[in-house]
Amino acid sequence: MSALLELRGVRAGYGGITALHGVDLSVAAGRVVALLGPNGAGKTTTLKVAAGVHPVEAGRLLLGGRDATGADPRDLARAGVCLIPEGRGVFPNLSVRDNLLMMTFTGRSREEVEEVAFTRFPVLARRASQAAGTMSGGEQQMLALARGLATDPAVLLLDELSMGLAPLVVAELYEQVAEIARQGVAVLVVEQFAAAVLDIADHAAVLVRGRIERHGEPDEALRAELSDLYLGSAR
Repeated sequence: MSALLELRGVRAGYGGITALHGVDLSVAAGRVVALLGPNGAGKTTTLKVAAGVHPVEAGRLLLGGRDATGADPRDLARAGVCLIPEGRGVFPNLSVRDNLLMMTFTGRSREEVEEVAFTRFPVLARRASQAAGTMSGGEQQMLALARGLATDPAVLLLDELSMGLAPLVVAELYEQVAEIARQGVAVLVVEQFAAAVLDIADHAAVLVRGRIERHGEPDEALRAELSDLYLGSAR
């Protein structure tokens, strides 16, 4: 399958310190790729590069086969790249409905945005007038996902979706991620804890100290290798 999002030999860093050492990674439409590895491996930097919010020092970023290296993040967003960062990124003092209203900047009506959100996550319809910051962590993450989906993304970048959430909530969220991919979206998921995402991933890549050390289908061999790499056991 042809890649919708592709990183080729990407190097990136901070203040002269290299964080990514020639990363090659690709995600096809309708597929979920899990980017795994310990803290400090460069996972979040990879997502930032893919979203255009962190500069590339060397290598190329391609979107739909076209070179998008150095593109403005706003242009990448208009082209369908959506980043949902670690920490959920909702406006805690605004209601659920007003959080969703913020997404009408894409040109979609309030009704369309709410329909997408409330159909995907019915609990948000019941919380529509509630301040986002008073909801549970899982509900806030649902709101963050719903806001992202309101942009009708072609590429969805997720950073530590499971952080601070109960396993049952994480499983529910990743079921939604799998469904999003089945609708043709290319999904790149960063996770420290492999068990949270491997059950729905089509492909997995292990990033260690800024280099892809292993990639392939999320089979038992990869899970066993992950258990030896870091304490976020995949078993």
